[in-house]
Amino acid sequence: MTHADHERRAELGSFLRARRERISPEAVGLPGGGRRRTPGLRREEVAQIAGVGVTWYTWLEQARDINVSAPVLDAISRALRLDQRERAHLFTLSATVDLEAESRRCAALAPGYQRFLDQLDPYPAVALSWRYDILAYNAAYRFLRCDLEQIAPEERNFLWLFFTHPAYRDFVEDRDNGARHAVARFRTHLASHLGDPLGQELVGRLLSASPFFAEIWSQHDVAPEDPGYKVFPTPIGRLRVQPQRLLHSEGDGWTMVYTPADDRTAALMPRLLDRAGPASAASA
Repeated sequence: MTHADHERRAELGSFLRARRERISPEAVGLPGGGRRRTPGLRREEVAQIAGVGVTWYTWLEQARDINVSAPVLDAISRALRLDQRERAHLFTLSATVDLEAESRRCAALAPGYQRFLDQLDPYPAVALSWRYDILAYNAAYRFLRCDLEQIAPEERNFLWLFFTHPAYRDFVEDRDNGARHAVARFRTHLASHLGDPLGQELVGRLLSASPFFAEIWSQHDVAPEDPGYKVFPTPIGRLRVQPQRLLHSEGDGWTMVYTPADDRTAALMPRLLDRAGPASAASA
């Protein structure tokens, strides 16, 4: 164990003790009274509430070099009644990925974000998680290919659609380079979220469903050149666009806004909104 690891584990032990000592037995339904050498809960009481071994929990507070897992840390977090910031600190000190928080963070957008996207029409705009889950979009993006509303919400992942859905196979004109760039970016993000089950599940599904994805994935590219512009062959015509990436203030996602790269595209983009029609617009 390195010196840095030892310091981190020592800080973890101190943090756990401080949070344990602030909770009274009565607050968690245990009998109070009697002589107690320290305020708050005893170690064995925290272990009992969390459903972990007393010896293991004692070693954790003593900064021993032991393995920890996300489910056990989740149980300890609940037993100590940690708030979200304290829970995040617990997982950071434990050098463990909080899968619950990752899932919640990826799916979260600021209140009113849909209104912001709607104001960008007729420029197509989409909010994505690091896994390329499509979190929100405006009408122009909705109709870039087929009607995105006609695709089940659980299928609305850009990588999944690009590699498996017939309408999205030719999302960009240069499909080969577009695919390699998207996969490389996804691989880079996945490296920062090792252990994320949803990310690994997506990789597995794509490997099974798309030989094209499997071929690209096997090459382990992480940073191919981005051409700086894209060409979308859409039902209203060929759109040459300039991608604008806006990072989200929370989490690892981003919003992509596609602005016109030439006058012809600028003239065509409003026709994306015409595709909505009265019925589709009412259901949007």
